Amino acid sequence: MTHPIKTILQPEIKDLGGFQVRRSLPSDAQMMVGPFIFFDHPGPAQFAPGQGIDVRPHPHINLATVTYLFEGAILHRDSLGSVQTIRPGGVNWMTAGKGITHSERTPAAERAAGHTLHGIQTWVALPDQAEEIEPSFHHHPATDIPGWEVDGAMVKLIAGKADGHRSPVQTFSPIFYLDIQFPAGGTFGLNAEYSERAVYALTEGIAIAGTPLGQYQMAVLHPGQPVEITAGAAGHCMAIGGEPLGPRHKWWNFVSSRPERIEQAKQDWKAGNFETVPEETEFIPLPEVG
Repeated sequence: MTHPIKTILQPEIKDLGGFQVRRSLPSDAQMMVGPFIFFDHPGPAQFAPGQGIDVRPHPHINLATVTYLFEGAILHRDSLGSVQTIRPGGVNWMTAGKGITHSERTPAAERAAGHTLHGIQTWVALPDQAEEIEPSFHHHPATDIPGWEVDGAMVKLIAGKADGHRSPVQTFSPIFYLDIQFPAGGTFGLNAEYSERAVYALTEGIAIAGTPLGQYQMAVLHPGQPVEITAGAAGHCMAIGGEPLGPRHKWWNFVSSRPERIEQAKQDWKAGNFETVPEETEFIPLPEVG
C-alpha cells in the first residue's frame, strides 16, 4: 500500500509588519487542499503594552475567510457594519462573495496590557455557483464549536462535517476543519471521507502513519486511505480538507475561478468602488505585485 503522505510542505515566512506568519498554502507544490486556498499560522507573537496588529481595511472576493485563535484577540470590522472581537476557540467566518472590505486590529484592552497573539487564518474558495453571492459575516463563540474525545485526543470541529459531527459554521461545499490536541502517546484516526486532506503540525512530535512531521510542516495526504495521527509527547495539529472545486486564480486578496473577475476587482479597489468599513479612514492600496 502507498504511504499516505503525498507531499510535505514547508511554510514560507511572511512579515506582516511587526510579526511573522508561516504560510503553507498556496505553495508551488500545492495550490489548494479541497477548497482551502490559503493557510497562515500567525504567532505565537508577543506584543508589549501599546503594541498590536493593525491590518488596515482591504478587500476580498469569491472566498470566505476563517479566523481561529489559540491565544489573544482580534477586533474584526467590515463593510457590512459587523464589529466583532474574536477570542480563543471561537470562529469568525466572513463570506466575501461578490465583494467585502474588512480590517483586523488588536482590541484596546489587549493593546494597553500587552498580549500574545497565536492562531490560524484560512481562506476557503467558494464553489462556482456561490462565488458572487451577497457578502455575510458570522461569529460562533467557542461554546458553539463541537468537540469530542477519542483515544485520548481532544478534537474540535471548526467547520464542516467529520466523524458524525457537524459544525454550526455555514459552509458552501464539502469540507472539514479540525483542531486536534494530544496527550503523550495519543492517537487520532483521520478517515478517508474526503478526497483531499492535509495535516499541519503546530508542535513537534506529530507523526502520520509512523512518519514524523516536523513542527510547522503540512503533510498533504493521498486520497482513499484512512491514516493514524500520533503524538509521542503532548502535541497539537490541525487537519483540513474537502472536495476540490476546480482551478482557482489568486492575486493578492482576490480569489476567483475567472481571471477576468480578479482584473475587475483590482480596478474596483483602485477606483474606490468597494464598500468602506464604518469608523475606518485608512486602507491598504492596491499593490504592484500580488
